[in-house]
Amino acid sequence: MLKLTDDGAKISLQGQPPSGDNGLFWFGSALLVGAVGVAMAMSLLPERLSIGALALLIIGSFFFNRQRQQRKKQLSGVISSGVLWVRAGELVHDSNGKRDSIQLSEGDKVTLFGEQIQILDANDNRKYHISGFDSVQEAKAAQAILQGQALSKRHVNIKMQDSAD
Repeated sequence: MLKLTDDGAKISLQGQPPSGDNGLFWFGSALLVGAVGVAMAMSLLPERLSIGALALLIIGSFFFNRQRQQRKKQLSGVISSGVLWVRAGELVHDSNGKRDSIQLSEGDKVTLFGEQIQILDANDNRKYHISGFDSVQEAKAAQAILQGQALSKRHVNIKMQDSAD
């Protein structure tokens, strides 16, 4: 739902928040089992083999942490639910009481794909992907405001419903 404000618009996004990845959960579980295995190896096997098992566990935890950071980075630019406060060159995302202020830089490009918006940096790398708009018109209005175009009430289509009393 789009509501025009004095300096932009307030848009309620209707999409689903990004879901967690079960792959990382299972990999973390495998590392836990590996830690138990290393503990058993240290008590049953000779020193050299138990040190090798510990080294494998350390390498596994390194890769787990690397995967987790990459996943976190991928999801950081995805916005699909909550409330967007859109102004020229700026948007504020309010999701479950957590507010993130996003300032667009000079070379950023705002592109529209159907009912979704992508914000790209000067090198055409994706910074943000915004979905969950009610309609294409809502996404177009958000794009126009982000690019600095002023909207007024005459740009908005108002649908009226007959009430049969």
